[in-house]
Amino acid sequence: MKEKKFCPYCGLGLTEKFTEGRMRQYCPACALPVYENPVPATSVVVADENDRILLVKRNIEPKTGWWCLPGGFLETGESPEEGALRELYEETGITGKIDMLLGVLTNEGRFYKAILMIGFLVRSFSGTARAGDDADEAAWFDKDRLPEIAFNSHQSLIRIYYAGYRQNSPNPACSP
Repeated sequence: MKEKKFCPYCGLGLTEKFTEGRMRQYCPACALPVYENPVPATSVVVADENDRILLVKRNIEPKTGWWCLPGGFLETGESPEEGALRELYEETGITGKIDMLLGVLTNEGRFYKAILMIGFLVRSFSGTARAGDDADEAAWFDKDRLPEIAFNSHQSLIRIYYAGYRQNSPNPACSP
């Protein structure tokens, strides 16, 4: 990730200044810190009736050729749920309904300092999985036959799903 060198508001060069309890990039002309906020993204664990999950093989950087959950960055004006379902359709051709939030995680990114990953579970869906958008393949995988997963946040969401939100097992939060 390249550091910002210029103020996004006035275009002048940035300096570093201790402000608000830490060193931050600072614009002396605007007299304001320049914040590095996480970029919001979503992903979905899509599970079928056989407890398999849907993965896509990436055809863009980062991690071209690696498998991951369908997902991507939110666009201005859409909710995390809308963004997750849009990405699911763009990458797999599947339309779905979000069952629940699986987790909210942070990850370092190659192009962004931090990514705020919002993960959802989709069990109600229609359509036939096919590669689209930035995916070379879309395929269903059994828990014990998962390929290497591209991103730590996706690995965590898959673990969360298999730890307690599978189709045929009770939610651990509701167990005695």
